[in-house]
Amino acid sequence: MIEYRDAKGKLERLPALAAELVALKVDVILAPTPPAALADKHATRTLPIVFIGLADPVTDGFVSSLARPGGNVPGLSSLGPELVGKRLEQLTQAVPGVSRVAALWQPGGQGERTEKDMLKGAEVAAQALGVRLQFVEARGPADIDRAFSDMTRAPAGALTVWGSAMFFSERRPLVGLAAKNRLPAVYGSMEYVDAGGP
Repeated sequence: MIEYRDAKGKLERLPALAAELVALKVDVILAPTPPAALADKHATRTLPIVFIGLADPVTDGFVSSLARPGGNVPGLSSLGPELVGKRLEQLTQAVPGVSRVAALWQPGGQGERTEKDMLKGAEVAAQALGVRLQFVEARGPADIDRAFSDMTRAPAGALTVWGSAMFFSERRPLVGLAAKNRLPAVYGSMEYVDAGGP
């Protein structure tokens, strides 16, 4: 039997939902986002919590190492901080002469320390590549149209989309807006390209 709980975008509900799952004595908890994994980790030290899509579970304190995670929180990592600069480099190679790149990110979409590392890594990479970064926030699906308006007003010559569960679920509108605004883009997973990503 599978039990589903959905915070419906209200992060403050996550601790109560995690407590419900622990009280139900489920066999395992699947945490699809960093905030959900954190709430689950605070709720139990014994039930297995499998995370998906954490950018850097070591930095965010979910596991002691990728090779030997320890504890009750194993999962899959996208190693976001290490790839931010590489994706930016690939984008500048694909779009020679680009001078301004929009970096679309969701505040709170990753752990706090990971976000700081990603922001710093992006700035260092941009400086080394001689491009100017325009950080554009989208906290929820309703912010995506405004984010693209901000990008085109600047104007950005290309786009990098940082990983988040919300962006992944909204990948079709994201790639559609990138195409509509003629923004070459780099994404964190193949599913964006499968959805028509430029």
